[in-house]
Amino acid sequence: MTVLVKKTDSQIKADVLAELKWDPIVTETEVGVQVDRGVVTLSGIVSSYAKRLAARAAAHRVAGVFDVADDLVVKLSHTWERTDADVAKAVRNALNWNTLVPAQSITTTVSNGVVTLGGAVDTWSQRFDAERAIEHLIGVRGVLNHMVISPKAISSVQVKRLIEDALDRQAQREANRIQVLVEDGKVSISGVVRSWGERNAIYRAASLAPGVCSVVERMTVDPYM
Repeated sequence: MTVLVKKTDSQIKADVLAELKWDPIVTETEVGVQVDRGVVTLSGIVSSYAKRLAARAAAHRVAGVFDVADDLVVKLSHTWERTDADVAKAVRNALNWNTLVPAQSITTTVSNGVVTLGGAVDTWSQRFDAERAIEHLIGVRGVLNHMVISPKAISSVQVKRLIEDALDRQAQREANRIQVLVEDGKVSISGVVRSWGERNAIYRAASLAPGVCSVVERMTVDPYM
């Protein structure tokens, strides 16, 4: 059995900086890193929303990181600046060309490069996929997802069973480590996981279940469990 040795904040900081340097999307010199008891704070100015998301994900990938505070600011370079009208057209095209989302059911508003998604979709995964479809577009400074879920009727017992079956199939759950509660389509997941990758996989599995209108995760990341 492998025993993990708890990292110091200075070790975590060094690893986060190395991960930022390794990531091809991020320019590590744009991102400042501070660590306090395993909580990483990212600061600085990045040239795209995609870089902000990539920096956040890079920090989460580092073992020993419990939480990430994202204080990064997106300031587009002149090359990537677009009018809100241009961004709105690009967003609509991206939604129309994405087979995973019902574009006709989604409304968008663009203000100073920040895209607000509205409307109603059938599943939580469609809500998630719509956001993923536009977050890397040139000119986008941020995304606010206000879409609501109008799921098909299915009992809470069925939803819970479908989610638990998916977690078991994907080997993402150990007995008594992850708890799933479902009420009126609202899913709550709690427990302890070893990494943010495991947390994201569990969150994704829950969001794909039919009848889910929202997912609240209260999982704790503890690589030393």
